[in-house]
Amino acid sequence: MGIRFILLVNKQGQTRLAQYYEYLTIEERRALEGEIVRKCLARTEQQCSFVEHRNYKVVYRRYASLFFLVGIDNDEVCLEFVVSYVQLFINGEVVRR
Repeated sequence: MGIRFILLVNKQGQTRLAQYYEYLTIEERRALEGEIVRKCLARTEQQCSFVEHRNYKVVYRRYASLFFLVGIDNDEVCLEFVVSYVQLFINGEVVRR
């Protein structure tokens, strides 16, 4: 699975957690986050959870007031990954550093 980044964003569009798995400058990260967050927050609940942006496919899922966004190269099993990760996060099983 080609995961390129994971973002946790609140409903106001503020990034709460960002993890990148490829090198991007700070300016590139800010621009990417802003564009993707605006796209995902503007979508309705009836629309699918996959968005294409630049050379990424973004899979997102909303839980309560947080959006979990994962940028990937391909989307084979990534939605299941997002659901599993969110369930671990909500249950407090994610290791905090």
